[in-house]
Amino acid sequence: MNSEEKTQRKIRSFVLRKGRLTKGQQRAMDLHFPRLGIEFEKKPYNFEEIFGRKAPIVLEIGFGMGKSLAEQARDQRDHDFLGIEVHNPGVGACLVLAEEYELENLRVVNHDAVEVIEHCIPDHSLDRIQVFFPDPWHKKRHHKRRIIQTEFCQKLHKKLKPGGILHLATDWENYAEHMLEILNPMSEYKNLSETGDFVPRPESRPLTKFEVRGQNLGHGVWDMMFEAVDS
Repeated sequence: MNSEEKTQRKIRSFVLRKGRLTKGQQRAMDLHFPRLGIEFEKKPYNFEEIFGRKAPIVLEIGFGMGKSLAEQARDQRDHDFLGIEVHNPGVGACLVLAEEYELENLRVVNHDAVEVIEHCIPDHSLDRIQVFFPDPWHKKRHHKRRIIQTEFCQKLHKKLKPGGILHLATDWENYAEHMLEILNPMSEYKNLSETGDFVPRPESRPLTKFEVRGQNLGHGVWDMMFEAVDS
């Protein structure tokens, strides 16, 4: 096994989970995935062909049950959204919302994000990358499993257009500090926070029920935005 293969084995976006779909999620998968889903193949995407137009492209890595992603696509119809999620019920739930919101500017990939980014996303093609509430791997011995690592952020930088934005959010303060420790020293990115740390939640990121519940319990949420610059 060569070093690149070892790297791809070591870094994965999320633990692969194949859950049971509800009847509604299965119906949405059967009905809408052929149109809104993209099967994983090791070849670059042509976004103008996929979406049938030229528009800013937003990639979300690990969209969970898809509510935030679908709401963004509904509210920003002048942008095209590509979501990657390994959890089958999440993909199904997102497609349920895509039907409800009558979305044409959303596509989903049911595969590991690291491989999709490596093989499918053309360089300098994305206007924004979003990683919202990734698995925090809160035990210290598991921190090496966190998706936000220097090597992964270097891969993301290659996919962003100059001036493109990497937007991160987490509800774990330790992970937020980890993200800053990874990204602030990187010459490829400029932290858009005036204080070099966090930014207020931008309107482009919907406030989720989960987040509201956490805030009511006194939990914090930390948003970070980094601009892609020439290194």
